[in-house]
Amino acid sequence: MKTTIDLKQIDTLRNLPDMIPVLRDFYEEWTVKVFNRKYHECRNYLSPNRREFYKVLFISKGSGVFTMGLNTYYIDEPTLLYIHPNDIISWKNLSDEPAGYYVLFKKEFTNIFPNLKSTIDKFALYTDKSKSVIRLSESEVPVINNLFIKMQEEEDTNGTYKEDSIQAYIQLLMVESMKVGKYPKPDAVTEEFSHVHQFFNLLETETSNINYNSPIRIRTAKEFAADLGIHPNYLNELLKKHTGQNASTHIRNRLLDEAKVLLLQTDWNLHNISYSMGFSDQPNFSVFFKKNTGLTPVAFRKSFLSAKA
Repeated sequence: MKTTIDLKQIDTLRNLPDMIPVLRDFYEEWTVKVFNRKYHECRNYLSPNRREFYKVLFISKGSGVFTMGLNTYYIDEPTLLYIHPNDIISWKNLSDEPAGYYVLFKKEFTNIFPNLKSTIDKFALYTDKSKSVIRLSESEVPVINNLFIKMQEEEDTNGTYKEDSIQAYIQLLMVESMKVGKYPKPDAVTEEFSHVHQFFNLLETETSNINYNSPIRIRTAKEFAADLGIHPNYLNELLKKHTGQNASTHIRNRLLDEAKVLLLQTDWNLHNISYSMGFSDQPNFSVFFKKNTGLTPVAFRKSFLSAKA
């Protein structure tokens, strides 16, 4: 059975903090986590922003519409999905009885375990989008399910070698995925969602490599619309329809995310940060930051350092 994707009711992940088991903030202190979909259901969401973790989602029961980039998949059979941190994805849940698991692991986790990184590079399940969605037969489900159960058990026991064990199971999971190798053909998304995807892809491009030598080039909804070749009002209409927020809100939220990263992960002064973020001067950046967070950039940086002490 095929269905036409309708993202009208899908909210942004940012608006559903009570519906996701892990906070999106990059500075949360974990490297790998395992979740049972029975208790941590993947509800409707659109995740346009860069995440700090890789994800393997195992759907053993239930149905939904999954979109990755410009490809849409109707899922009503057991399926594995490999989701890269930079993927623009959405999920629309179509059933009330989800089952399966998912594991999240941060980029730094692959640095701790170079063999895991080598396996990721070798099989390209995250980078070759033709292999990122894998259909499973009923006979193949028990093997995959058992690997997730083992990972869950390791996390629950919290032993000395918990992370070593989990990364080994993730590698085994990738090997089993390659052995199965059944890749469903995607459906194309609508022209409307294509524009939505292009906006978030441009937003990712503009903000993913911020530094003093290459500050943000465009920051307004009008500038983004011009780059996409559409009218600003139409861009806002599409984003409002599909995500519940207009372009300016998405841009603002992403700028805040990147500003927090620069404040907490670098020792740059405020002048360098504000310039890199595309502000004309440091006071304007400080006003923007305080208006949207309730703290000045200096207070935000100090509060985090104090909490870590």
